[in-house]
Amino acid sequence: MKAILCTQYGGPELLNHTEIKDPEIGETEVLIEVAACAVNFPDVLIIQNKYQFKPELPFSPGGEVAGLITSVGSGVKHLQLGQRVLALCGWGGFAEKVKVSADRVFPIPSFMDDITAASTLYTFGTAYHALKDRAALKTGETLLVLGASGGVGLAAVELGKVMGAKVIAAASTAEKLAICQRKGAQHLINYETEDIKEKVKELTAGKGVDVILDVVGDKYAEPGLRSMAWKGRYLVVGFAGGEIPRLPFNLALLKGCAVMGVFWGRFASEQPKQSQQNLMELVGMIQAGKIKQHIYKTYSLEETPQALKDMMERKVVGKAVVVVKERRETRDEKLESGISEGGGRKVEGESGKVVFRSVEDLKAFVGKSLGTSSWTKVSQEVIQKFAETTEDFQWIHVDTEKAKALIPGGKNLAHGYLTLSLAPKLLYEILPLEGVQMALNYGVNKVRFPAPVFSGDQVRLKARLTNLEESPDGSLKLYIEAEMESDASNKPVCVAEMISMVRF
Repeated sequence: MKAILCTQYGGPELLNHTEIKDPEIGETEVLIEVAACAVNFPDVLIIQNKYQFKPELPFSPGGEVAGLITSVGSGVKHLQLGQRVLALCGWGGFAEKVKVSADRVFPIPSFMDDITAASTLYTFGTAYHALKDRAALKTGETLLVLGASGGVGLAAVELGKVMGAKVIAAASTAEKLAICQRKGAQHLINYETEDIKEKVKELTAGKGVDVILDVVGDKYAEPGLRSMAWKGRYLVVGFAGGEIPRLPFNLALLKGCAVMGVFWGRFASEQPKQSQQNLMELVGMIQAGKIKQHIYKTYSLEETPQALKDMMERKVVGKAVVVVKERRETRDEKLESGISEGGGRKVEGESGKVVFRSVEDLKAFVGKSLGTSSWTKVSQEVIQKFAETTEDFQWIHVDTEKAKALIPGGKNLAHGYLTLSLAPKLLYEILPLEGVQMALNYGVNKVRFPAPVFSGDQVRLKARLTNLEESPDGSLKLYIEAEMESDASNKPVCVAEMISMVRF
């Protein structure tokens, strides 16, 4: 396979585009045929031996990929051959194939294309963790983003707006700041020509900012810290400016502010459930059109050194992406999936899924498959919470010790109605609606549970739109044939006719 290889530490010019052997996977790994790999600042650091993770030479940089699974380790149960996935591989991504530990691989939602999938997780995941989990950013607070035009910075600008903050973007050129403004920044600071502290004082009427997200460090950090409001939160994300700053911490004392480190990779491994929840929320924002990655430029695999050079020289605004293998649908594939080449429906990505924007779009899809959702795990924690909510504490659901002794396989069973309750979440992943006033899970008909779901099983939904009814008030009743399957059963675990109500 072709790969970009780092054989000696240094700049991008030392990287080689060469032929190497395909990776061999272990029992808990998968092999991914890479479609796209994002360019991130850690890629620049890792080839210079300046990053906290130090793979042995030779290696390929590239830590955030999207592609297709071509091989699955014997111990991997929740991922399948041919599945579209994104992965946080750490390194190895600037290649035609990469092996990744299965716990760092995630199904790509059906509406998302490869470039979006490969370029969103790292930057938006970092920014959202910083603003939500570390700073607890509140509606109406003021957020200052230092290095606002980079990947994480631009994501923070957009998320800050979505979270209801007043966003001040600071960057080095007017061109970069113009993009920040389009992404939702209400005020702009060119920190190459303007004094950060004085400008913040002017913009906040002397109060200062509640939250600072800093990805550059260097000479910009101290004037940023001096711009904090009382009980503010300073988020240390990175040091793209070069030098790690030495801050006068008497300022933290005088302002009663907190200086917080943001290490998203560590957060994801230490608090995986919370990290997964964040990712689900981000996917929802993307699907709803609330956030969207700004792609600076795409590069071929052979052009990877130039992409890294552009990153080093701070030319990249938003995200640069290396497209390793571009997949295109054929006309026949589009027609087979029921997608015409005209009309009001919007084709999203190479998967052939559509966004439904009108009654006419839905009418045209009656009788057609909506596709298959991604997998979701039914953990013992989920089973316990369902029991607490419904006050149904049968031992087969909640008594793990008794289950080990008496249930074949030793795992607790999920309540059938718990399985059914997951269907709306999975359905709206494969039934993307745009511009609706309302989308409501209205009910179910003919539900049955042919096979049980056990603690730890993965489930997913297959669905077909069978009929719709129009109401005088303009709303629609959608009748959907749904079948839920488990990775641990040859039979469906839930079959139902679902009814959803939609109004555009």
